[in-house]
Amino acid sequence: MNFKDKLIKAALSNKSWLCVGLDPDTSKLPTNVDKSTTGISQFLKNVIDTTKDLVCAYKPNSAFYEQFGADGINLLKEIIDYIPAKIPVILDAKRGDIGNTSRMYAVAAFEHLGVDALTVNPYMGYDCVKPFLDYKDKGVVILCLTSNPSSNDFQKRPLTVGDNEPAMLYQLVAKTALAWNENDNVCLVIGATKPEELGELRKLVGDDIPILIPGVGAQGGDLESSLKNGSNAKGQLAIINVSRSVLYVSTDDDYAARSRANALELVSKIRGLLF
Repeated sequence: MNFKDKLIKAALSNKSWLCVGLDPDTSKLPTNVDKSTTGISQFLKNVIDTTKDLVCAYKPNSAFYEQFGADGINLLKEIIDYIPAKIPVILDAKRGDIGNTSRMYAVAAFEHLGVDALTVNPYMGYDCVKPFLDYKDKGVVILCLTSNPSSNDFQKRPLTVGDNEPAMLYQLVAKTALAWNENDNVCLVIGATKPEELGELRKLVGDDIPILIPGVGAQGGDLESSLKNGSNAKGQLAIINVSRSVLYVSTDDDYAARSRANALELVSKIRGLLF
C-alpha cells in the first residue's frame, strides 16, 4: 500500500486528520520521566498508546533523536517500529542534497528506518528530489510555505516572470512539485499560519496532493481555517500536525491521559468539521 492510500485509510478508520509529532525535548518532559533514552522511549510509547486511535499519522523529527547520538538513532528506530503498522509515519528530516547523497538519505529513511514519508527541501532542484520520488510507494513531503516567522525571507520573494507564471517563490515550488508528481507521491508542507496562501495553494495543486499543515496551536495557526483551506473537495488530505500541544501538556504522571485529552479535543473539532 502506498503512502497516500495508507494515510487515507488511517484517517477514515480513526475519523481524524490529526498528526502527532513525536519530538522528545528533555527540557519539557514530565518530572517523573527519566531523561535517558530508556525513559524517553517509555514516555513516547505511552503517548502513542493513548493516541493511536485518534491520529492519521505520526511525525517524529529526527533532530530530537540525533541529539542523543547513536543511542538516539536506535531510539528513533524503536519508536518507528512501535507505531502500529496501519498508521503511517512521516519522518521530519528535511533532506535534500546532490543526487547521490539524496539517494543515501532515501535508503536510510525508507529502507533502514522504514518510514512511509519523508520531508524534503527542494531548493537544489529535481535531481536532488528524484531519488526520493523514485520510491513510488513512499510520500515525499516537499517544503513549500512553512509556518516559521522567517519563512518570508525567501519563500515570499517575488519573481521576475512572464504572464501566467508564479509571482512568488512558494508558488513556483508548488507548481514545480505538481509537475514532479508522476508517481502520485508528492506532498507539500504549508503552514497553518498562512491560511490565505494555504487556500490558494490547494486550488493550485488540486485535490490529489496531501498537505502537511504545521503551526496549529503553539505557533498560533487556526485549526478551522487550516481544515477549510487545506482540505480537498472530499474534506481530505489536510494533515494537521501538532507536537507540543499534545506531548507536553502536563509535568506530572498523568501526562499520557492529558495528551489523550488534548488530542481528543482537537479530533472532536476535526470530526465536527469534516466527518
